[in-house]
Amino acid sequence: MKDSFRRTINYLRISVTDRCNLRCTYCMPPEGVPPIDHTSVMSFEEIYDFTETAVKMGITKVRLTGGEPLVRKGIDNLVKMLSQIEGIKELCMTTNGILLTKYAQILKDKGLDRVNISLDAIDPDEYRKITRLGDVRDALAGINAAVKAGFRNIKINTVIEKSCGERNCQDVAKFCQENGFEHRQIRRMDLESGEFWPVLGGEGGNCLRCSRLRLTSDGKVLPCLFSDISFSVRELGAQKAIEMAVKNKPEKGEISTDNHFYSVGG
Repeated sequence: MKDSFRRTINYLRISVTDRCNLRCTYCMPPEGVPPIDHTSVMSFEEIYDFTETAVKMGITKVRLTGGEPLVRKGIDNLVKMLSQIEGIKELCMTTNGILLTKYAQILKDKGLDRVNISLDAIDPDEYRKITRLGDVRDALAGINAAVKAGFRNIKINTVIEKSCGERNCQDVAKFCQENGFEHRQIRRMDLESGEFWPVLGGEGGNCLRCSRLRLTSDGKVLPCLFSDISFSVRELGAQKAIEMAVKNKPEKGEISTDNHFYSVGG
């Protein structure tokens, strides 16, 4: 698929839930957020049907996000379903890693190709301060579980305030270097003010090369994270929603007052 700016659209990010087991300062308020009603959340069958259509239209890479995707009950079954769609070259997941000790091997066995794991600090106090609820030992155990399960090219994501020279980022960078992980530094962004930057060590945030569509957990297709444009899968059907999203994908991000990182997966 090509958008009106001749960019190839081949990457789909699916937010399977807006719920999370952490309350990271850059993503959620301390008290959390009102969850989307269960009746509004897309079923696995709906997600599968949408993804199958998207792949037929040119999507080759699919990433599961949240919230935290591993808090979605039966998420391993969705992975198995999606892994059977012919044409997906890479099926990935972004997770905070807390639940990977339980799920890493299961996900690997059911067809997940790769994981990106969020790790914003190594120091226990700093990690707790950022995540409000997390224990860095659980995240590190999850990373070890992913390695043991056989995942390759594991990427570690770190949110920074302004510079990769910040202590927490440097600590994580050293950890990644010592353990052979790719490290991505993601400068803290603001949807409402339109502040965003290219991801260091990754491809996100570069509007000129953007290849993404996003599917929210309540069934909306977003052509851009920093835009309030969306198209309902349930009202339009998968193919029409995708066509409209591609057609209306903006040249660059601006602002969004409707979207939130916890519901669109960043």
